[in-house]
Amino acid sequence: MPLGVVLRCSGGGYPDGMDEHEERGDTMTGVDPDRLDDQQLMKELETIHRTRHDTLLYGSNDALRAHNERMAQLEGEFLRRNPRRPVAAGRTREGARERGSGESATPSAPGT
Repeated sequence: MPLGVVLRCSGGGYPDGMDEHEERGDTMTGVDPDRLDDQQLMKELETIHRTRHDTLLYGSNDALRAHNERMAQLEGEFLRRNPRRPVAAGRTREGARERGSGESATPSAPGT
């Protein structure tokens, strides 16, 4: 895309023209996240996050939409199962402002 080009977005946050496929209905790809055990869910999350950048840059509109939907399903299930997951102070807005250059943004295990 040439420098200086501005994409106009419609309601779903996608550039105009990407919503043209909504009439097809929802197509589920993969196993329903609530049927995955914890280890399978983490593997699916790791895979989808690893492939995200290439899908964004090189995937078709349909591929990006499917990727977004699947990622939201998997992340939603992870958050449902882990409502009290550890949150690193450096990953909050306040913590990011205060974070020094040498501090980690990931939580450490208890007792370390």
